[in-house]
Amino acid sequence: MNLNSTRMESVNRRQFATMIAAATAGALAAGAQEKSIKSGTRKLLSQKPRIAQGLTVLFQGDSITDAGRSREKASTPNDASALGGGYAAMASTSLLLDHPAQELRIFNRGISGNKVHQLAERWDADCLNLRPGLVSILIGVNDYWHTLSGGYKGTVDVYEKDYRDLVVRTLDGLPGVSLVICEPFVLRCGAVNEKWFPEFDRYRAAARRVAEEFKAVFVPFQLMFDRAIKIAPPEHWAKDGVHPSAAGSALMAHAWIRAVQSGKRG
Repeated sequence: MNLNSTRMESVNRRQFATMIAAATAGALAAGAQEKSIKSGTRKLLSQKPRIAQGLTVLFQGDSITDAGRSREKASTPNDASALGGGYAAMASTSLLLDHPAQELRIFNRGISGNKVHQLAERWDADCLNLRPGLVSILIGVNDYWHTLSGGYKGTVDVYEKDYRDLVVRTLDGLPGVSLVICEPFVLRCGAVNEKWFPEFDRYRAAARRVAEEFKAVFVPFQLMFDRAIKIAPPEHWAKDGVHPSAAGSALMAHAWIRAVQSGKRG
């Protein structure tokens, strides 16, 4: 390998996250549907994200969002330990860095092992009572994984119904809220084998349908990682196939920020 090719590879790798995020941003509006759910006469649709003064941002989900966050500091916005060590924390620091005058309040309330119905059980305390203006949800891997190893009897139809009900409850309880729905994802390594497919893909599709139905921003994490493994093996991004590494979390945060900045909704 000559010096020029080495430099080119370095440039390509530095630009990789940006290129991946840009490519996935183009998928945000794909397959949009014109459905809406009504509460009375008011259409329940997510609003376009806007980083307004005093905005409260909430990250919700399972262990991928939780990422070892401090429960003791959970009520303190913008606390480094309360935001955890994953993509939610990395995306939060970007928001706080880029919008220092906006006095943002950012919380992470992800809980390891959660499925959609468990989010619903704690939604008043861990979402609605916080009065967030932007709610980001990443949920779904446990809704399938636990059917393989945890004795859970849920199905993709249960997942989609529970997810839809949760979104309706959120939009009804927080008029004007912006929703970001993140695609559940896995990489083919570690705990993830061929038994996961094609059933897991149905959960991904269900999450996209919910985002499209309610005009939420959709972050296509699976597409992002499918592109990422062309430059580094799956283990580089998530050693066990489910929980992202530092590199995987950084890539997720970059894609999340790009999706929110684009404001493109389903």
